[in-house]
Amino acid sequence: MSDTPLTKEQVEALLLRGPFHQWLGLSVVSVGEGEIELKATWRPEWVVNAERGYTHGGILATLVDLTADWALVSKTGRGVPTVDLRVDYHRAAMQGDLTCRGKVVKFGGQISVAEAQILDGEGRLLASGRGVYMTAPAK
Repeated sequence: MSDTPLTKEQVEALLLRGPFHQWLGLSVVSVGEGEIELKATWRPEWVVNAERGYTHGGILATLVDLTADWALVSKTGRGVPTVDLRVDYHRAAMQGDLTCRGKVVKFGGQISVAEAQILDGEGRLLASGRGVYMTAPAK
């Protein structure tokens, strides 16, 4: 567990250790007690339907998962494994950067719950979800 709050820069450095997170074009906008806001820079490789130009749902689910996960960083000082995840899709994500907001719902010594929302550049809700994460201390 982290007793000292991590700065935005420290969280971003931890997050971007993962090559997949780098590929997603993630940056940390803000970090608070049990909360995080990320930006995901749009990539043409996200497109699932070339005619319509919308983003694959797997990208949105990924962003829900990792945003909820990293909302827990203020408590754990690290990313944590996903135990269960639920994602709801609200509208198609078209070309453009995405805002990802996460917050802790319940923090526990073994298992925790966090949720996330993915929004487009105009603030419209694209996807939301809730995850269960293993927050037991790392061995």
